[in-house]
Amino acid sequence: MTTTLVKINEIKRAWHEIDASKISLGRLATEAARLLAGKHKTSFTPNLDAGDFVVVTNIERVKLTGRKLVQKEYFHYSGYPGGLRRRLLKDVLQKTPEKVIYAAVRGMLAHNRQRAGRLKRLKLVKGASHNFKIDKKLN
Repeated sequence: MTTTLVKINEIKRAWHEIDASKISLGRLATEAARLLAGKHKTSFTPNLDAGDFVVVTNIERVKLTGRKLVQKEYFHYSGYPGGLRRRLLKDVLQKTPEKVIYAAVRGMLAHNRQRAGRLKRLKLVKGASHNFKIDKKLN
């Protein structure tokens, strides 16, 4: 096996666009996480953040299967007795759809120091129009 050594100043980041209205939430999150981490590149190195930018459009129309809209819940615990707050996916998607996709992609990324930097390259857009220069469209 050979290892390709990539220097930080030689990293080239492409822009990818994913349409959330054409793909289910889980598949969208795994594809976005793969592109953000750079696992699609032949020069992938686990200790180097060489991933690309990902623009997700139509986030308010994300596809969900089954009864997730009324069954899936998001939890927040303050640490105090009685401090558990529950919110249904339906309510979160109606109020702030970017939080749903952000949480899904965040959960798919590796839980290490590189996660915060990778998430900064995730761009979430309501509607289909944006001002980002796209290299590759997916789905």
